[in-house]
Amino acid sequence: MAAAATGPPQQSLSFSTVQQLQSLPHLSDYLENLKTLTNPLDHNQFFHPPDADGFYLTPSDVVLRQIVYDLSSSSSDNTAPSHHQSYHRAGPRKQIFFDPDHVRAAIVTCGGLCPGLNTVIRELVVGLWDLYGVREIFGVKSGYRGFYSGGEPVPLNPKLVHNWHKRGGTALETSRGGFDLDKIVNAIQHRGFNQIYIIGGDGTMRGAVKIFDEIHRRKLNVGVVGIPKTVDNDIGIIDKSFGFQTAVEMAQQAINAAHVEAESAVNGIGLVKLMGRSTGHIALHATLSSRDVDCCLVPENDFYLEGKGGLFEFLEHRLKQNGHAVLVVAEGAGQDMIPRTDAQKEERDESGNLVFLDVGGWLKSELKKWWYRDHPDELFTVKYIDPTYMIRAVHANATDNIYCTLLAHSAIHGIMAGYTGFVPGPINGNYAYIPVEEVSQAKNPVNTRDHRWAWRILVGWRILGYRPLYGVKRWAFRY
Repeated sequence: MAAAATGPPQQSLSFSTVQQLQSLPHLSDYLENLKTLTNPLDHNQFFHPPDADGFYLTPSDVVLRQIVYDLSSSSSDNTAPSHHQSYHRAGPRKQIFFDPDHVRAAIVTCGGLCPGLNTVIRELVVGLWDLYGVREIFGVKSGYRGFYSGGEPVPLNPKLVHNWHKRGGTALETSRGGFDLDKIVNAIQHRGFNQIYIIGGDGTMRGAVKIFDEIHRRKLNVGVVGIPKTVDNDIGIIDKSFGFQTAVEMAQQAINAAHVEAESAVNGIGLVKLMGRSTGHIALHATLSSRDVDCCLVPENDFYLEGKGGLFEFLEHRLKQNGHAVLVVAEGAGQDMIPRTDAQKEERDESGNLVFLDVGGWLKSELKKWWYRDHPDELFTVKYIDPTYMIRAVHANATDNIYCTLLAHSAIHGIMAGYTGFVPGPINGNYAYIPVEEVSQAKNPVNTRDHRWAWRILVGWRILGYRPLYGVKRWAFRY
């Protein structure tokens, strides 16, 4: 008789850790004798909070930065500072520090486009108007420079923004650069704005830090909140950035087209370039969800073309096996391999970033050179698809629309409660308030050592020329 199977020995473990609550700036930190009011949600005819405890949040409501621990005493990961951080939970407070009748709110969008921008704007307007009774809400056009460039702010109301969530782009217009601290803060004072909602990426958040610091220095009764926006999903601490999921969904269309083109040719390669300057999240997630991609190149890891384990060798094996291949590359991958002129080495965009060269066009050229050199008498086709701006210039999908709504309302609740210099965002699925300075410095690269990617690679595809996932510097996702 076979012995009954038994599981691993059970052991009762316990642990304790002291969580460090991250300090959240508040207007009362530098302003005295601030008046407080009862939250108008108590009297809102369309929104009646339940009498039970828990609707209004208190300073003791927190969200943990890390919820996964290794209980082994030998683990050094548990000593990392981030494992002991917690943040104030986002949501309405019983007392507010702004009289809605005296609020003049300004909303500005900066940097590149992202699905969901108009949803955030819409929900800021509707939330301020319907939840708190604010009637003076303005849109600042053309990014940071819109504060001082001479144009008049646009008065906003729920009727005007009613259908904005169904549109891509930003109805307020946007631009890169144009940050002039003194001019911006002077304009805020001159126009009497006392709530500033800044929607943008990491560069925009660094600007928000400077605006907050200058307002603090001048001791102005002005709240500043940043709403993190990056289609690349490269902002750290928060679970993800709004618009990212929509962009991944849209990228499927390009990958599907590349797969059809590759399958329909003799020795066909479908090459798709996706957004991702410093991180490969869009390329990675689009690759994993499509199930049709053979190789994905991301900025987080180097790759090479020639020799053992190189891209050419891998693709040759794949073409011999399947007759076609699909290759996805993030725009920031392989930039150090592309020849640059002296002028190109110095070229910068409006935000001061190095202008990236077209890695997709370069790869297409290199692939053709390789094939016609090594296989001059065989047919070969490369179809290059670049949907870069198509995937970000669309309206948000249902999931991102909900996310944008929660972000906007979290921002409103926080600033009305007197908090300033913060960013709302989900941490482990729970919305929290994070100091904007932390967010402006936090990065979110693809963790190529994450076991989740290894599992999907090893289970989902047969591997040709696969290298071990751990401890290899030159590594790309191969399927």
